[in-house]
Amino acid sequence: MPDELLERLRKFRTEYFPAHRQEFASLIEQGQSPKTLFLGCSDSRIVPYLLTGTGPGDLFILRNVGAIVPPYDGSYGIHGTAAGIEFAVMQLKVSRIVVCGHSHCGAVRSAYEGVPKEAINLTAWLDLIKEALLPVRQTPEALRRVEQRSIVLQLERLMDYPMVRAQVEKKELTLHGWYYVIEDGEVQVFDVTAGKFIPAHSANNCGTGPYLDDQFDGEIKHAK
Repeated sequence: MPDELLERLRKFRTEYFPAHRQEFASLIEQGQSPKTLFLGCSDSRIVPYLLTGTGPGDLFILRNVGAIVPPYDGSYGIHGTAAGIEFAVMQLKVSRIVVCGHSHCGAVRSAYEGVPKEAINLTAWLDLIKEALLPVRQTPEALRRVEQRSIVLQLERLMDYPMVRAQVEKKELTLHGWYYVIEDGEVQVFDVTAGKFIPAHSANNCGTGPYLDDQFDGEIKHAK
């Protein structure tokens, strides 16, 4: 039986790589200098390079179940996502951080319904989005609101990272919340001033804040 994944590896080397050899050589000689940290959900339907039209060297990507930002204080243990945030901000000096959640998020649904008892790490991890959950019956609208609330929660949690806060306050780093509606093929961006997610096709920026200031009252409004 053919190994499909092995065939794709071979195809990359024989077809894609030769056409981009110089680009890869430049990234080795000059090093990487991505401007964007993309922190997204591990869901297989999310493909950052497709969404953003980028390629090698453009994005520093961190992915985990639910696009969650763990607390800076280490209260949930040492985590690769926290280390990646520190590396992106302090070593790579990215100028923007995108937190990208999405519709039909399995992490949000699992936070409501629970997971197998053997999944002790996943259980602890999903505790980090419980603050975003609504005490209502699970409906498509309720889940959508929670998915969006979780994105804003992660943006706020980012501001607890001192290196993130310092760069934001110096206006050398911006934070962006994105909600990818898979079935529509569109990203909605969070606008702190409007207090809602706005479809990218009608937005005038790729998302702003929140920065824990008086511009955002904690209530997310919804785009029509």
